[in-house]
Amino acid sequence: MIKISEEATDKIKEMLAAEETPDLFLRVGVKEGGCSGFSYGMGFDNDQKEEDKVLDFSGLKVVVDPESAKYLYGVEIDYKDAGMGGGFTIDNPNAVASCGCGASFKVKGEEGKAEKCDD
Repeated sequence: MIKISEEATDKIKEMLAAEETPDLFLRVGVKEGGCSGFSYGMGFDNDQKEEDKVLDFSGLKVVVDPESAKYLYGVEIDYKDAGMGGGFTIDNPNAVASCGCGASFKVKGEEGKAEKCDD
């Protein structure tokens, strides 16, 4: 369904290790909103639902809810270290348009709920 690079997996594991809450995993999702209609969500969670899809990337547990899964098929998540900073990138083959900030996208045939963007 999704791919996570080795660099991103390592960075996420490092971030999880710094947390004080046991049994955390990475939740990846999509919600309506953002400049283009849909926006990505990535964060730590410990509340897994029965209907969630569970993926494993070299020991990193990643959970995706069924509604988000249809927008994330084929997505590639990477981490780029850039001198004084860095960040995660998301390459979504389902996106037909995205905003300048890269956190919002549009898919063919679905509008989502676009919001005013400040980029």
